[in-house]
Amino acid sequence: MRGKAWQRLLVGLAGVLTLVALYLAFWPLPVAPVVWQVSGQATYSGGFAVNSRLSGLQMVALGTEHGPEHVVARGGWLYIAVDSGAILRIRPDGSGREVVVRTGGRPLGFDFDSQGALVIADPLVGAHGGLLRYLPGQTTFEWLTDTVDGSPIAYADAVVVAPDGRYYFTDASQRFGAKANGGTFEASILDVLEHRCTGRVLVYDPVARTTAVVVSGLCFANGLAVSVDGQALYVNETGSYRVWEVPLATRAATASSPPPGMRLLLDNLPGYPDNLMRGANGRYWVGLVKPRSAFNDVTAAMPWLRAMALRLPRAWWPVPPAYGHVFAFTVEGGTEARVVASLQDPSGAYPSTTGITEIDGRLYVQSLHAAGLGYLPTPAGL
Repeated sequence: MRGKAWQRLLVGLAGVLTLVALYLAFWPLPVAPVVWQVSGQATYSGGFAVNSRLSGLQMVALGTEHGPEHVVARGGWLYIAVDSGAILRIRPDGSGREVVVRTGGRPLGFDFDSQGALVIADPLVGAHGGLLRYLPGQTTFEWLTDTVDGSPIAYADAVVVAPDGRYYFTDASQRFGAKANGGTFEASILDVLEHRCTGRVLVYDPVARTTAVVVSGLCFANGLAVSVDGQALYVNETGSYRVWEVPLATRAATASSPPPGMRLLLDNLPGYPDNLMRGANGRYWVGLVKPRSAFNDVTAAMPWLRAMALRLPRAWWPVPPAYGHVFAFTVEGGTEARVVASLQDPSGAYPSTTGITEIDGRLYVQSLHAAGLGYLPTPAGL
């Protein structure tokens, strides 16, 4: 190749590289990442030592349905929220499968109230999602709330009915609603990588028909459970790898300045905590939907690099690999949390483990993406 041809080639390559650099640095994004403080390094040691106790699950077929993201046991049935927008019910042996309700969106968390109605968090139904109520036998569901203090509930996620009848639920992100940002999983990635901590826990009073903020400033507020004594909520903060304890009476609190009684129960978890379910004998089960992202931890002080990564094609985003992991903890003496079980599947064969439903000596494994409902016997000794 002659000298001038080489020069033209080099000029062309330089031009392409310049355009790529400009794109990675300046192309508009919906996110504006910020600096955040990592609480520690992810370690699979101690109570979280690597094992394969979640491998080889038995399966309950769901037909054409998939994504059993939340499972509640009631009256001899398993109620299951799936990706098609339905809540199914099925016998534990896999028989009798039927659709209870279709919301038209993507139901995530749900619970039953004292009248046997399903209270459902769905971030994809309607304009931007919200909290619904469905009494079996009715022809449609009832809208409960989709705003609080004049602001939209952008990502209704988990819900639990408290002993006093109030409905506590999470608005995972005020910045990235699932409907406006490509779905539940994609919106969660944007929120976690941006790390502006706009998630909150809300409460709906079905008597007064009012919605209030319990606590705000959470980095993707996710799973909820009521403590055994009925005095507190346990709340998963997905983006910061931790679990909070929040007194039920709390109102208008912030995670950056927690009031007396609100405290971190578990911190520096080895993955992203998703659903949180009360099990047997004082246990609480947490699903780690993905292991921690080394990229996200390393770039905590480099928001510009996280922004650059989100300009890459979706397949190249820094999403951790599949790794099945659920664990259980107890709260000893009402004060200290202790991990009492950790079940893992490093192969990730059962993808996106979001939680556990424990019933009658079985653990049913919830998942955002699995094609069936996995289960295994409750481990001996628990």
